[in-house]
Amino acid sequence: MEGDVVEQTLRPSSLKEYIGQKNLKRNLEVFIQAARQRSEALDHVLFYGPPGLGKTTLAYILANEMGGTLKTASGPAIEKSGDLAAILTQMEPGDVLFIDEIHRLPKPVEEILYSAMEDYCLDIVVGKDSATIHNIRLALPPFTLVGATTRAGDLSAPLRDRFGITSQLEYYDLEDLSKIVARTARVMNTEIESEAVKEIALRSRGTPRIANRLFRRVRDFAQVYNEGVISLDVARDALDRLRVDNLGLDSVDHKYLRGIIERFKGGPVGLEALASSIGEEAMTIEDVYEPYLLQIGFINRTPRGRIATAKAYEHLHINYQQELFE
Repeated sequence: MEGDVVEQTLRPSSLKEYIGQKNLKRNLEVFIQAARQRSEALDHVLFYGPPGLGKTTLAYILANEMGGTLKTASGPAIEKSGDLAAILTQMEPGDVLFIDEIHRLPKPVEEILYSAMEDYCLDIVVGKDSATIHNIRLALPPFTLVGATTRAGDLSAPLRDRFGITSQLEYYDLEDLSKIVARTARVMNTEIESEAVKEIALRSRGTPRIANRLFRRVRDFAQVYNEGVISLDVARDALDRLRVDNLGLDSVDHKYLRGIIERFKGGPVGLEALASSIGEEAMTIEDVYEPYLLQIGFINRTPRGRIATAKAYEHLHINYQQELFE
């Protein structure tokens, strides 16, 4: 519960306060202003990209900017069409419904969503047999659906096409991550040196959620060992003890890379075989770890499987020997 309170405190409430994603912010400002001028609900929005980049935060901001209330749900948690109907019938004009992991909505639920998104109505089938079964159409107030997914390719075409605004969230650069760490320090009333801000940002793998998590753990070390002041030495020591290296790779990343290099001679290796060999879930590897490793050029994904690059060997201080695969 305390962690949820902290997340809410750190979460900006307006686009002006939101750090990063500059192009997306500029476009959203236009879309919001236009919707307000027309006194309409904002068009439905789909955010996609790796976890931790601010999709949920943007949903909160959109609700605030449009003067509505945010209602949240998760794709796997909406098991039946009745679950979705219960949520939608509680919406007020201008409200925002945020569905995380929207690619995991069951097909029958997704089909109910089509008319809700397009026509602001809900078609419900009631009755137990052919003699009593009939359709009921309920009118819904104008609302905005914000969908979030780490797997845009898993969305069905009919659902994806119903989003008027589709945006990919990118990894953050060092400057924006440093601003986020500095802001978090101010919000949490923690003294931090500028070099320590940069050190935490460097090891946050381009992800605000990780930056905030690492900051909280470094703050613990500073509280115990340095009277609450986060110096560069304290930050480096804490992050080293947390086994987060200078590129933000943790023990799972190292295990993943060493699995390819040492167990499978650098690859190619299939995802399932690799996941099994290192004891991690394939979906977790694909959604959480691989996007950043691809971004920094440590792996390649080929039709035959994953391959570790020369940069990965160099980072792990392993001699690289180029092998040709037929």
